[in-house]
Amino acid sequence: MGLRNARLGFRQIEETHLMENIIYNELRSRGYSVDVGVVEKRGINEEGKEYKNQLEIDFVANLGSKRYYIQSAFSMPTEEKRIREKASLVHVNDSFKKIIVVKDVMKSINN
Repeated sequence: MGLRNARLGFRQIEETHLMENIIYNELRSRGYSVDVGVVEKRGINEEGKEYKNQLEIDFVANLGSKRYYIQSAFSMPTEEKRIREKASLVHVNDSFKKIIVVKDVMKSINN
């Protein structure tokens, strides 16, 4: 959703949409190719049945051998919100950097 809105120059007054647009355009101006990432999470539910969820990563930015997974979160006031924003990133099993952009602060997270 964020990438689609940014590509279209989507204009809404919500600060979250403005932030996605700024991140996308800043990455593009620095020469990165930008895509949306989808992480598939599999598990077993309480009834013993297998399930599969798809978690979206807002932006996957590539420049040469550099790759960044970026989540955009206007605010993360609660632990529940922090867990939800990090969910997609912690399920990516590679060595590329994972970043959550919160307002005007960039934070790197560890798996």
